[in-house]
Amino acid sequence: MKVFVTGVAGQLGHDVMNELAARGLEGVGTDLAPSYSGIDDGSAVTGMPYVSLNITDEDAVDRVISEVKPDVIIHCAAWTAVDAAEDEENRPKVMAINVDGTRNIARAARKADAKMVYISTDYVFDGQGTEPWKPDCRDYAPLNVYGKSKLGGELAVSETLEKYFIVRIAWVFGLNGKNFIRTMLNVGKTHPEVRVVNDQIGTPTYTLDLARLLVDMIETEKYGYYHATNEGGYISWYDFTKEIYRQAGMNTKVTPVTTAEYGLSKAARPFNSRLDKSKLAENGFRPLPDWKDALHRFLAEIGEIC
Repeated sequence: MKVFVTGVAGQLGHDVMNELAARGLEGVGTDLAPSYSGIDDGSAVTGMPYVSLNITDEDAVDRVISEVKPDVIIHCAAWTAVDAAEDEENRPKVMAINVDGTRNIARAARKADAKMVYISTDYVFDGQGTEPWKPDCRDYAPLNVYGKSKLGGELAVSETLEKYFIVRIAWVFGLNGKNFIRTMLNVGKTHPEVRVVNDQIGTPTYTLDLARLLVDMIETEKYGYYHATNEGGYISWYDFTKEIYRQAGMNTKVTPVTTAEYGLSKAARPFNSRLDKSKLAENGFRPLPDWKDALHRFLAEIGEIC
Protein backbone atom coordinates (compact mmCIF):
# COMPACT_ATOMS: atom_id res chain seq x y z
CA MET A 1 0.00 0.00 0.00
CA LYS A 2 1.33 3.41 -1.01
CA VAL A 3 0.19 6.36 1.12
CA PHE A 4 0.56 10.02 0.16
CA VAL A 5 0.67 12.25 3.26
CA THR A 6 0.27 16.04 3.15
CA GLY A 7 1.53 18.38 5.86
CA VAL A 8 4.47 16.20 6.95
CA ALA A 9 6.24 19.22 8.46
CA GLY A 10 3.47 19.40 11.07
CA GLN A 11 2.73 17.43 14.21
CA LEU A 12 0.35 14.84 12.77
CA GLY A 13 1.91 14.39 9.34
CA HIS A 14 5.28 13.67 10.95
CA ASP A 15 3.81 10.93 13.14
CA VAL A 16 1.75 9.42 10.33
CA MET A 17 4.86 8.99 8.19
CA ASN A 18 6.69 7.31 11.05
CA GLU A 19 3.73 5.00 11.70
CA LEU A 20 3.64 3.98 8.05
CA ALA A 21 7.34 3.16 8.17
CA ALA A 22 6.91 1.17 11.39
CA ARG A 23 4.33 -1.02 9.64
CA GLY A 24 6.37 -1.49 6.50
CA LEU A 25 4.02 0.61 4.37
CA GLU A 26 5.23 2.93 1.63
CA GLY A 27 4.81 6.58 2.54
CA VAL A 28 5.40 9.64 0.35
CA GLY A 29 5.33 12.94 2.20
CA THR A 30 4.65 16.44 1.01
CA ASP A 31 4.63 20.00 2.30
CA LEU A 32 5.23 23.49 0.96
CA ALA A 33 8.99 23.69 1.63
CA PRO A 34 11.48 22.54 -1.06
CA SER A 35 12.67 19.79 1.29
CA TYR A 36 11.42 18.26 4.55
CA SER A 37 11.43 21.06 7.15
CA GLY A 38 10.17 19.32 10.30
CA ILE A 39 12.30 18.25 13.24
CA ASP A 40 15.31 16.11 12.41
CA ASP A 41 14.89 13.64 15.25
CA GLY A 42 16.44 10.68 13.49
CA SER A 43 13.01 9.13 12.88
CA ALA A 44 11.95 7.44 9.67
CA VAL A 45 10.21 10.49 8.21
CA THR A 46 13.51 12.27 7.53
CA GLY A 47 14.61 9.50 5.17
CA MET A 48 11.32 8.82 3.41
CA PRO A 49 10.35 10.11 -0.06
CA TYR A 50 9.30 13.77 -0.08
CA VAL A 51 7.70 16.01 -2.71
CA SER A 52 7.31 19.78 -2.45
CA LEU A 53 3.71 20.74 -3.22
CA ASN A 54 1.46 23.77 -2.92
CA ILE A 55 -1.97 22.22 -2.42
CA THR A 56 -3.69 25.42 -3.63
CA ASP A 57 -2.20 24.82 -7.10
CA GLU A 58 -4.77 22.51 -8.70
CA ASP A 59 -2.59 21.57 -11.67
CA ALA A 60 0.39 20.78 -9.46
CA VAL A 61 -1.74 18.63 -7.15
CA ASP A 62 -3.16 16.72 -10.11
CA ARG A 63 0.30 16.21 -11.64
CA VAL A 64 2.03 15.08 -8.43
CA ILE A 65 -0.68 12.68 -7.31
CA SER A 66 -0.97 11.27 -10.84
CA GLU A 67 2.76 10.58 -10.76
CA VAL A 68 2.81 9.11 -7.23
CA LYS A 69 -0.27 6.91 -7.84
CA PRO A 70 -1.14 6.44 -4.15
CA ASP A 71 -3.65 3.95 -2.83
CA VAL A 72 -4.49 6.32 0.03
CA ILE A 73 -4.12 10.04 0.73
CA ILE A 74 -3.96 11.22 4.35
CA HIS A 75 -4.54 14.96 4.21
CA CYS A 76 -2.96 16.58 7.28
CA ALA A 77 -1.99 19.92 5.71
CA ALA A 78 -4.06 22.88 6.88
CA TRP A 79 -4.03 26.45 8.08
CA THR A 80 -4.32 25.99 11.85
CA ALA A 81 -3.54 29.46 13.28
CA VAL A 82 -7.03 30.10 14.64
CA ASP A 83 -6.64 33.74 15.74
CA ALA A 84 -4.60 34.78 12.70
CA ALA A 85 -7.36 33.38 10.48
CA GLU A 86 -9.61 36.19 11.73
CA ASP A 87 -7.39 38.89 10.18
CA GLU A 88 -8.99 40.27 7.04
CA GLU A 89 -5.80 39.92 5.00
CA ASN A 90 -5.46 36.23 5.93
CA ARG A 91 -9.00 35.05 5.23
CA PRO A 92 -8.55 34.42 1.48
CA LYS A 93 -5.43 32.36 2.19
CA VAL A 94 -7.17 30.36 4.93
CA MET A 95 -9.99 29.46 2.56
CA ALA A 96 -7.59 28.73 -0.29
CA ILE A 97 -5.65 26.25 1.85
CA ASN A 98 -8.40 24.63 3.90
CA VAL A 99 -11.20 24.57 1.33
CA ASP A 100 -9.77 24.89 -2.18
CA GLY A 101 -6.61 22.95 -1.36
CA THR A 102 -8.66 20.15 0.16
CA ARG A 103 -10.94 20.08 -2.89
CA ASN A 104 -7.85 19.81 -5.12
CA ILE A 105 -6.64 16.84 -3.10
CA ALA A 106 -10.08 15.20 -3.16
CA ARG A 107 -10.38 15.56 -6.94
CA ALA A 108 -6.95 14.06 -7.42
CA ALA A 109 -7.88 11.21 -5.05
CA ARG A 110 -10.99 10.50 -7.13
CA LYS A 111 -8.93 10.46 -10.31
CA ALA A 112 -6.41 8.07 -8.70
CA ASP A 113 -9.21 5.94 -7.19
CA ALA A 114 -7.52 6.46 -3.81
CA LYS A 115 -9.05 6.43 -0.36
CA MET A 116 -8.80 9.76 1.45
CA VAL A 117 -8.52 10.73 5.09
CA TYR A 118 -9.40 14.34 5.93
CA ILE A 119 -8.50 15.72 9.36
CA SER A 120 -11.17 18.04 10.69
CA THR A 121 -12.02 19.66 14.01
CA ASP A 122 -14.60 20.20 16.73
CA TYR A 123 -14.68 23.82 15.52
CA VAL A 124 -17.20 22.90 12.81
CA PHE A 125 -19.84 22.95 15.58
CA ASP A 126 -21.06 25.96 17.58
CA GLY A 127 -19.59 24.66 20.85
CA GLN A 128 -22.76 25.21 22.87
CA GLY A 129 -24.45 22.92 25.40
CA THR A 130 -22.90 20.07 27.34
CA GLU A 131 -23.76 16.98 25.26
CA PRO A 132 -20.90 15.37 23.31
CA TRP A 133 -21.07 15.97 19.56
CA LYS A 134 -21.74 12.79 17.59
CA PRO A 135 -19.68 12.19 14.43
CA ASP A 136 -22.73 11.99 12.16
CA CYS A 137 -24.29 15.18 13.58
CA ARG A 138 -24.86 17.81 10.88
CA ASP A 139 -25.74 20.74 13.16
CA TYR A 140 -22.89 22.81 11.78
CA ALA A 141 -22.50 26.38 13.03
CA PRO A 142 -18.80 27.27 13.24
CA LEU A 143 -18.00 30.28 15.38
CA ASN A 144 -14.90 31.51 13.57
CA VAL A 145 -13.13 31.67 10.20
CA TYR A 146 -10.99 28.62 10.93
CA GLY A 147 -14.06 26.52 11.76
CA LYS A 148 -15.85 27.69 8.61
CA SER A 149 -12.83 26.80 6.50
CA LYS A 150 -12.54 23.31 7.98
CA LEU A 151 -16.25 22.72 7.42
CA GLY A 152 -15.71 23.81 3.82
CA GLY A 153 -12.98 21.19 3.58
CA GLU A 154 -15.30 18.50 4.96
CA LEU A 155 -17.92 19.33 2.35
CA ALA A 156 -15.33 19.37 -0.43
CA VAL A 157 -14.37 15.81 0.50
CA SER A 158 -17.86 14.40 1.09
CA GLU A 159 -19.23 15.94 -2.12
CA THR A 160 -16.34 14.68 -4.24
CA LEU A 161 -15.59 11.20 -2.94
CA GLU A 162 -17.22 8.02 -1.76
CA LYS A 163 -14.13 6.40 -0.22
CA TYR A 164 -13.33 8.87 2.55
CA PHE A 165 -12.74 9.10 6.28
CA ILE A 166 -13.45 12.47 7.90
CA VAL A 167 -11.83 12.43 11.34
CA ARG A 168 -12.51 15.30 13.75
CA ILE A 169 -9.97 15.91 16.49
CA ALA A 170 -9.37 18.52 19.20
CA TRP A 171 -6.65 19.99 21.43
CA VAL A 172 -3.78 18.50 19.43
CA PHE A 173 -0.23 17.97 20.66
CA GLY A 174 2.76 16.20 19.17
CA LEU A 175 6.55 16.31 18.92
CA ASN A 176 6.90 18.16 15.64
CA GLY A 177 5.69 21.66 16.35
CA LYS A 178 4.25 24.14 18.82
CA ASN A 179 1.35 23.16 21.07
CA PHE A 180 -0.43 24.01 24.31
CA ILE A 181 1.78 21.76 26.46
CA ARG A 182 5.03 23.34 25.27
CA THR A 183 3.54 26.80 25.78
CA MET A 184 2.42 26.03 29.34
CA LEU A 185 5.80 24.53 30.21
CA ASN A 186 7.61 27.61 28.92
CA VAL A 187 5.27 30.03 30.69
CA GLY A 188 5.36 28.02 33.90
CA LYS A 189 9.16 28.21 34.02
CA THR A 190 9.17 32.00 33.84
CA HIS A 191 6.04 32.96 35.77
CA PRO A 192 4.94 32.03 39.31
CA GLU A 193 1.29 31.99 38.26
CA VAL A 194 -0.69 31.35 35.07
CA ARG A 195 -4.35 32.07 34.32
CA VAL A 196 -6.11 29.36 32.32
CA VAL A 197 -9.72 29.12 31.17
CA ASN A 198 -11.92 26.56 32.91
CA ASP A 199 -15.16 26.90 30.92
CA GLN A 200 -13.98 25.35 27.63
CA ILE A 201 -14.37 21.57 27.87
CA GLY A 202 -12.86 18.85 25.69
CA THR A 203 -10.17 16.16 25.53
CA PRO A 204 -6.58 16.33 24.21
CA THR A 205 -5.34 14.38 21.18
CA TYR A 206 -1.77 13.04 21.01
CA THR A 207 -0.74 12.83 17.35
CA LEU A 208 1.37 9.74 17.99
CA ASP A 209 -1.74 7.85 19.11
CA LEU A 210 -3.92 9.38 16.41
CA ALA A 211 -1.46 8.34 13.69
CA ARG A 212 -1.82 4.71 14.73
CA LEU A 213 -5.60 4.95 14.49
CA LEU A 214 -5.47 6.57 11.04
CA VAL A 215 -3.27 3.83 9.66
CA ASP A 216 -5.64 1.27 11.18
CA MET A 217 -8.48 3.02 9.36
CA ILE A 218 -6.91 3.07 5.91
CA GLU A 219 -6.44 -0.69 6.04
CA THR A 220 -10.27 -0.98 6.09
CA GLU A 221 -13.20 0.23 4.02
CA LYS A 222 -15.21 1.46 7.02
CA TYR A 223 -15.68 4.92 5.56
CA GLY A 224 -17.49 7.85 7.09
CA TYR A 225 -17.26 10.46 9.83
CA TYR A 226 -15.39 9.75 13.06
CA HIS A 227 -14.31 11.56 16.21
CA ALA A 228 -10.92 10.74 17.68
CA THR A 229 -9.33 12.17 20.80
CA ASN A 230 -7.60 10.39 23.65
CA GLU A 231 -9.77 8.64 26.24
CA GLY A 232 -9.98 9.64 29.92
CA GLY A 233 -13.02 11.87 30.06
CA TYR A 234 -13.72 15.54 29.39
CA ILE A 235 -11.62 18.26 31.01
CA SER A 236 -11.01 22.00 30.86
CA TRP A 237 -7.82 23.71 29.76
CA TYR A 238 -7.34 24.51 33.46
CA ASP A 239 -7.52 20.81 34.35
CA PHE A 240 -5.09 20.01 31.55
CA THR A 241 -2.60 22.61 32.76
CA LYS A 242 -2.78 21.37 36.34
CA GLU A 243 -1.92 17.85 35.16
CA ILE A 244 0.90 19.09 32.93
CA TYR A 245 2.56 20.81 35.87
CA ARG A 246 1.91 17.88 38.20
CA GLN A 247 3.56 15.39 35.88
CA ALA A 248 6.42 17.78 35.12
CA GLY A 249 7.03 18.39 38.82
CA MET A 250 6.41 22.15 38.56
CA ASN A 251 4.99 24.31 41.35
CA THR A 252 3.56 27.06 39.16
CA LYS A 253 0.21 28.28 40.50
CA VAL A 254 -2.70 27.74 38.09
CA THR A 255 -5.64 30.11 38.50
CA PRO A 256 -8.94 29.25 36.78
CA VAL A 257 -10.68 32.04 34.85
CA THR A 258 -13.63 32.24 32.48
CA THR A 259 -13.14 32.83 28.78
CA ALA A 260 -14.59 36.32 29.23
CA GLU A 261 -12.15 37.08 32.05
CA TYR A 262 -9.20 35.78 30.04
CA GLY A 263 -9.98 37.84 26.93
CA LEU A 264 -7.16 38.19 24.36
CA SER A 265 -8.40 35.78 21.67
CA LYS A 266 -9.51 37.25 18.34
CA ALA A 267 -11.45 34.13 17.39
CA ALA A 268 -14.45 32.88 19.36
CA ARG A 269 -13.70 29.52 20.98
CA PRO A 270 -16.22 26.71 21.54
CA PHE A 271 -17.18 26.06 25.15
CA ASN A 272 -18.27 22.51 24.36
CA SER A 273 -15.60 20.53 22.52
CA ARG A 274 -16.81 17.18 23.84
CA LEU A 275 -16.59 14.66 21.01
CA ASP A 276 -18.44 11.35 21.13
CA LYS A 277 -15.95 8.68 20.07
CA SER A 278 -18.15 5.59 20.47
CA LYS A 279 -18.30 5.04 16.70
CA LEU A 280 -14.64 3.96 16.77
CA ALA A 281 -15.29 0.90 18.93
CA GLU A 282 -18.55 0.21 17.11
CA ASN A 283 -16.55 -0.17 13.90
CA GLY A 284 -13.81 -2.28 15.44
CA PHE A 285 -11.18 0.43 15.89
CA ARG A 286 -9.09 0.59 19.03
CA PRO A 287 -9.73 3.81 21.00
CA LEU A 288 -6.79 6.06 21.81
CA PRO A 289 -5.16 5.65 25.26
CA ASP A 290 -6.03 7.79 28.29
CA TRP A 291 -4.94 11.42 27.86
CA LYS A 292 -2.95 11.37 31.12
CA ASP A 293 -0.94 8.42 29.80
CA ALA A 294 -0.46 10.24 26.49
CA LEU A 295 0.73 13.34 28.34
CA HIS A 296 3.19 11.26 30.36
CA ARG A 297 4.67 9.72 27.22
CA PHE A 298 4.92 13.09 25.50
CA LEU A 299 6.63 14.75 28.48
CA ALA A 300 9.06 11.84 28.69
CA GLU A 301 9.80 12.18 24.96
CA ILE A 302 10.70 15.86 25.32
CA GLY A 303 12.63 15.35 28.57
CA GLU A 304 10.17 17.17 30.84
CA ILE A 305 8.88 14.36 33.04
CA CYS A 306 9.30 14.61 36.78
